[in-house]
Amino acid sequence: MPVKLGESINPAATKRRILTVAERIFYNQGIASVGVAEIADAAGASKASLYKNFGSKEGLVEAALLDRSDRVHRWLRDGLAQLAPGRARVLGLFDLLLDWFADDGFHGCGLVSAAAEQRASDPVVTDLARRHLQAYRELVMELLAEMPPTTAVRLDPNVTADRLLLLIEGATVISAIDGNPEAGRAARVWAESLLDQPPAGPNATQPQSLANVRA
Repeated sequence: MPVKLGESINPAATKRRILTVAERIFYNQGIASVGVAEIADAAGASKASLYKNFGSKEGLVEAALLDRSDRVHRWLRDGLAQLAPGRARVLGLFDLLLDWFADDGFHGCGLVSAAAEQRASDPVVTDLARRHLQAYRELVMELLAEMPPTTAVRLDPNVTADRLLLLIEGATVISAIDGNPEAGRAARVWAESLLDQPPAGPNATQPQSLANVRA
């Protein structure tokens, strides 16, 4: 709410409030259709405060997406920390996502949606989405590295991480469009099958990692 007469101004709180409101509005309404006046009004702040803290709408978009990405990955890591290292954490990642898909406010991945909307006009947003997905991949690689040798994934860990990331992002997109968490449940089953597959034969050809394809 706007500061009432006689109340002190807290610049840090004002900045945080603008950022929180902007993140919510961008996620629910998109970026292009929302102006700074609408965000400032919803945050109970002035346009001057918004520009002072973020410089421009583009600066606010970047800050909001970075904040969202950091918050999502903190949430995932905090949730996974409650589980035993190894297979349980890999599958626990899908369980956390299933909870998210079932939330009434779920509209897909905010970073990917923003990149799809802004791709032609704002390469910064595309880069932020790429970094968000890379953080997912790094998390998956960490979870795979925690698996004990007796149950370790038999595939190249890079390839396995790529496959799990494809399952995660595919399930996220389909769940957002269909409004049905079944895609998330199917992705978890396929992830479990991937972790439990038998060793490949000595002459088997391993698929190429997406990291190598992008290189």
